[in-house]
Amino acid sequence: MTANEVDGLIRKAQKILGHSFRDPALIQRAVTHASIAETRLESNERMEFLGDSVLGMIVAERIYHQHPHLLEGEMTKIKSTTVSRQTCAMLARQLGLDELLVLGKGMQRAEAMPQSLAAAVLESMIAALYLDGGYAAAEKFVGPLVDPLIARAAASGHQENFKSVLQQHAQQNDMETPVYRVLDEKGPDHAKCFKVCVEIGSRKFESSWGQSKKQAEQAAALNALTELGLVQKTEDGYLRVTAPAK
Repeated sequence: MTANEVDGLIRKAQKILGHSFRDPALIQRAVTHASIAETRLESNERMEFLGDSVLGMIVAERIYHQHPHLLEGEMTKIKSTTVSRQTCAMLARQLGLDELLVLGKGMQRAEAMPQSLAAAVLESMIAALYLDGGYAAAEKFVGPLVDPLIARAAASGHQENFKSVLQQHAQQNDMETPVYRVLDEKGPDHAKCFKVCVEIGSRKFESSWGQSKKQAEQAAALNALTELGLVQKTEDGYLRVTAPAK
């Protein structure tokens, strides 16, 4: 990159992060992918590791204070949803951080950036904030991003684990244990898709495809919850458990 390109990247990053860096080199490291770094130690991988922990700490602390009535297991589920790779990638793309990532030529030819790379640049940027301005700087940036996600996960009643909700509903209503059946599969061994349905006793619910058995089972569980009238879609497109198990 030319000096002007580096300066432009740093300005964009500082604007997104809302922080003026004392050490702008941290931004350069945070956006340097291993595919273009001379060694992996010079890439953003170590910062990704640190940022993941800082993000987890901020989210855990906010859940603890914002939801004093929740037990450890419930807090863990909310945290897992909030800091998931999918969520981190979504935030990175919304903020435009993924566009700042500096990749090697082979990676640049990819049609779409993998979710893992987008998530990694968010985590490495959080690490850069933490290293430059301490915990307060990282929390100032992360807090407004995660608070709505924490609230949504706490209110949803499912934290995206539809199998757990269905299992609880069956247990508390004296129903048979949900059984997941693979009906079909397609694709090569390294990229198989699976079609799964769930059965509760003699009742068989609508099947669903997924890129893994786990994903297909979650989608099948969601189908069952929907048919049972336990889930509805909110106006902003999110799913919410509408009736507690009895």
